[in-house]
Amino acid sequence: MSYLMQKITEDHAAAGAVPTSRIAATSQHTHLTSTVPREYVHRAAVSEVFLTGWDPTGPVGPDDRDAFTIRAQWPRSHALFAREGVYQDPMLLIESVRQVGSLLAHAEFGVPFGHQFLMGEFSFDATPELLVAGMAPTDIELRTVCSDIVRRGHALSSMRYDVTVLRDGAALATAGAAFRCMSPSVFRRLRGDRPTAADRTTPLAIDPAAVGHNSARHVVLAELVPGALNRWELRVDTAHPTYFDHPVDHVPGMVLLEAARQAAHASTGMPDALVLGLRSEFTRYAEFDAPCWIEAYPEPHGTEGDVLVRVKGTQGEEALFTAELVVSPRTR
Repeated sequence: MSYLMQKITEDHAAAGAVPTSRIAATSQHTHLTSTVPREYVHRAAVSEVFLTGWDPTGPVGPDDRDAFTIRAQWPRSHALFAREGVYQDPMLLIESVRQVGSLLAHAEFGVPFGHQFLMGEFSFDATPELLVAGMAPTDIELRTVCSDIVRRGHALSSMRYDVTVLRDGAALATAGAAFRCMSPSVFRRLRGDRPTAADRTTPLAIDPAAVGHNSARHVVLAELVPGALNRWELRVDTAHPTYFDHPVDHVPGMVLLEAARQAAHASTGMPDALVLGLRSEFTRYAEFDAPCWIEAYPEPHGTEGDVLVRVKGTQGEEALFTAELVVSPRTR
């Protein structure tokens, strides 16, 4: 039994609300479609939860790595990850894979609420078929294998996980991520008492159409620096309901990945291109009290018109993250 189901069972049994046998039977034989608890994927809004359930699938490989099948559903319409033509936004895939890590950490590896998660790396490769929008929400499976599990005492300290993404039984993408987590006390010693809102004036956005959005509020790149090619200041709007779904004291990794995606669109002049590949690493926190700069360097990739865009984020003289994205012209 998973950590989460054991906890639910114990809580209900203690309260006398639901018989233990009924909880167990429901978890083993019935998959009613609902989202997982929002707390387990670090979202304040239920509408931002894409995962709908999970099952352990047993140890795999010679080193007995933990494996799980996680189910997810992508909406046909989303305020931020908007459908464009016949394709859905690749950020739905990125966010779903991110949610997998926090779900498993809490539900299967016993990480308490309140612990901080720090993204170390993230990658994916996808086919266009995964992103084709249908007449109903897109149901996917994320078959996940956990590795490089490090514990300090009984507490999870870091983990890597690799994901195969299936739609209608066909494997159409792979992804991987690694993170560290730390207790609130360790995080406070590391970070101190930092603000959870930016007090700097948000600079004007570049044209939303240049980065595949229809609203300036969703744009995280400021207007180009005069005389600079493909270099933008990061726009930080801590009141944004999706980018900053809950208070944090630094720019989240998902916002930096969105900045990399927008930089890829703007630097290539391909706002409707599909991002079908990503490799990223994160080395430092992006703070609220100083400008963060996003730079992009596009180059041809392959023979089908794809473009490889190398992106880096810096603050002061320090590197924050790097990303390599493969963007592909739409075929329909």
